[in-house]
Amino acid sequence: MTEEQDLIDQSPPPSAPDPEPNSSTNPNSVIHPRRVSFEHGLLPIQKLVFTDPIQTLAPVKQKLADAASNNRVGSAAIADVLQISGDHARLVLETLGSVLHSESDPLVRAKPEEVDSVGADLRDLILFLYIQSYKKLLPRTHKDSAAVADVWPSTSAFDGYLSALSPIQLVRSNSRRFMPSQADDEAHQLSYLQKHLANIISLLAEPVEGEGDESLVFSMEAFEHLRFLVQFGDKGSDVSPLSQATPFFANSDPDMPAVPVPASQVHDWLLQNIASALESITERISGKENGPSNDQDDAMSDVCAAPNKVAPSTRGPCLIEGVSKTSLVKQASDLRGRSVKVVNCHDSVIYLLAPLRYATVHGCSDTTIVLGAVGKAIKVEHCERVHVIVAAKRVCIANCRECVFFLGVNQRPLIVGDNHKLQVAPYNTFYSHLEEHMREVGLEPTINKWDKPLALGAVDPHDSLSHPAGVADAQAESAASVDPDQFVNFLIPNWFSGAELGSTKDNPFPLPDAYMAAQQRNLKNFEETRRSLKEAPLEENRKRELSSALHVYFKDWLYASGNIRQLYCLQGD
Repeated sequence: MTEEQDLIDQSPPPSAPDPEPNSSTNPNSVIHPRRVSFEHGLLPIQKLVFTDPIQTLAPVKQKLADAASNNRVGSAAIADVLQISGDHARLVLETLGSVLHSESDPLVRAKPEEVDSVGADLRDLILFLYIQSYKKLLPRTHKDSAAVADVWPSTSAFDGYLSALSPIQLVRSNSRRFMPSQADDEAHQLSYLQKHLANIISLLAEPVEGEGDESLVFSMEAFEHLRFLVQFGDKGSDVSPLSQATPFFANSDPDMPAVPVPASQVHDWLLQNIASALESITERISGKENGPSNDQDDAMSDVCAAPNKVAPSTRGPCLIEGVSKTSLVKQASDLRGRSVKVVNCHDSVIYLLAPLRYATVHGCSDTTIVLGAVGKAIKVEHCERVHVIVAAKRVCIANCRECVFFLGVNQRPLIVGDNHKLQVAPYNTFYSHLEEHMREVGLEPTINKWDKPLALGAVDPHDSLSHPAGVADAQAESAASVDPDQFVNFLIPNWFSGAELGSTKDNPFPLPDAYMAAQQRNLKNFEETRRSLKEAPLEENRKRELSSALHVYFKDWLYASGNIRQLYCLQGD
């Protein structure tokens, strides 16, 4: 244990000087974990996972500080200090940039060619490296296993063994497990922060000049970097200074530097707030388990009780879950949040035509999902036979099978976990407001790295599952490119004929030459076939018979493919 940790661990209990948080009178005083850091900020790179973070990260921090310029660390220094490849160092910076709390940070605003040199703030980088030790919460058992069994494929006799079962079966296993609720996840993340808070504080605290490491203090600037991990307020105070929620930095004179406060005081105040929030969450979870509840968090667990649910949350992401055998369309005006989660949807077509910050697709099968412009990151996990069409800054694919991804992506697609028969292809659609939404979230249509996937480990060190021996170092199966001759454009119907149209008239991502040539060949073949049919030397009654036969075959295809539902949904709207 370090001297800094000793100093914090021996500090007075949190009952002491600071006023007790009173969440009942002011909901904005409730502390929450910043969930995107835990959901989109973890990388399955074994060298980044420190089993004893404080003992390992303290010397790492010093080495990074020695290599830093203006307290920022570039990719070359990260690769050298952490002993990882240049590609992985770049990935660290890109991942950190996608989950940073400050939109004004130079890493967030850097152009792709500037990322390596701009680097990361040392304090943000240390927090990012620290949470690589986080273990995700195991999926929980669904409360109505029999009902779920009627919807989802049956599990394998080999459940529990890597690669012996499908991704969906792996998630549910024999006990029918499902994605944890928001309350469960928050409680798990807060418990992690509670356990590790002393270490985190000691890594960010600074010694008083002339007094050595025995006396640690927190400046207001250093304190603000804790926004990477926590936030206050029911709607997520991503833009409010974290210091304004404290009794020791609030109302500081903006023209005068705030006086640093003892690290022990920061530790005690945060610990007290975390304990209060955990108590509140525990009561909420206990209340839901003991009786009916209208709490928004139920949306993540109630797949069969309320199918086709769309649940915009005031603080968390908009939840779309349990959609089955139908089409669902949502526009920017429908998505009250700036992030979305599509969970446990089956045999459907889902259109989310909006500018988004983050997106998660979890546990879906036999479904086509079209997302608008995702400015930060999208994660697709535990899916089978799903087609995902998305324009995004970054894409992570984990534990999926027989899925196809049509991508307009500014960074290399990340592939992790136990994947099988994945395919990637260039972006293949558009809607009238697409370019407007891309500009809004900062996507660049001239950069598309769809064909440069980066495969990491087949086993995620952040999950809490046990895995067979010998697979820890295995690499994830990468994705193959869709054959250009099999590539087709995807047409988004005009669902809202009376709505104002945008300016996008075509796919904003240029197609590679091979795909453009294949499209032109297919179009030429189609025109020749149509002309041959039209000019066929047949009598009128034979032409009518031919036309009727083509309509029958087309109708059969509509029913066999399930696309007939889209026509019915379009007529219904």
